[in-house]
Amino acid sequence: MSKRVGGLIGAFLGLVLVADSAHPSTHEFYKGKTIRIIVGATPGGGFDTYSRAIARHLGKHIPGGPTVIVENMAGAGTLIAANYTYKAAKPDGLSIGNFAGGFALGQLLGLPGIELDARKFEVIAVPSRDSVACAFTKASGITSMERWLAAKAPVKLGSTGRNSPPEDSAKILKAALGLPIHLVSGYKGTAEIRLAAESGEVAGGCWQWESIKVTWRRALDAGDVTVVVQATSQPLPDLPTVPLAERFAGTEEARALIRVGIQNPGTITRLYAFPPGTPKDRVQIMRKAFQDTLKDPDFAADAKRSKLEIDPTTGEEAERIIGEFFKLDPALLAKLKEIL
Repeated sequence: MSKRVGGLIGAFLGLVLVADSAHPSTHEFYKGKTIRIIVGATPGGGFDTYSRAIARHLGKHIPGGPTVIVENMAGAGTLIAANYTYKAAKPDGLSIGNFAGGFALGQLLGLPGIELDARKFEVIAVPSRDSVACAFTKASGITSMERWLAAKAPVKLGSTGRNSPPEDSAKILKAALGLPIHLVSGYKGTAEIRLAAESGEVAGGCWQWESIKVTWRRALDAGDVTVVVQATSQPLPDLPTVPLAERFAGTEEARALIRVGIQNPGTITRLYAFPPGTPKDRVQIMRKAFQDTLKDPDFAADAKRSKLEIDPTTGEEAERIIGEFFKLDPALLAKLKEIL
């Protein structure tokens, strides 16, 4: 081997060593670091409850054992946090956005305020498939679908803003079933909607049963709150006698609106994602850490105490579901755009 060739090889190996030192292993990267879970809703709501439970256990499943904290960035039905994660959060594996996956549909429909491309997020996981139900206070007088349909004046429902389950579900049910609904928008989270309902400001609202049954448990048990309809394909085990929304749909289009506009987004509602451009090795590490956390007996016991449903969707599967939104029938999309 010539001295020149040997020198070139030595220089190349030296560059490799420098590159390795400049890009430490994932284990070295996370050691001593703090990971933020940026929750797009207020403390005390369903999003916040899930994220705080996950944060208590996630660190031990990540190489290097980093600290995991929760920060609330509420507003616009979690859109503020989604836009922040997409545009402003550093793609370094230390910032995880937790927001509504339904923004994929909102993006497709061209709804205002969406400054992201849902297909470019590095999706980590979804801990639970959500099922929308509509709950009302006893004081509102809406104790059944029959009473709701027969209401002489529009029934006030609380909403957290466009492209969030409380607003989109209500709009779709109004269009598909002819329900008398008056949306009162602007609440930062479902915790505020509950307080507004209890004070008589609104009658109730439509959002994830997985959140309602945890955060409104005391009122449900006392009979002060009643679930009158569920927008699911099958009755939930917790709600065997509550009617399905599709039962009141008079056309196939109405049923399709409920499936595409409410049921399908529910599979990815509680999305956890890195910003676009996050290194792939850190994405894979976090995906595995989330799945390991959701299987962790300690986390399972914690979730059971908080009455959290755990029915996870992997990051890969969630990305596939997001992609499917962009293949919807144009006529159905046009109708959804008209409604939403």
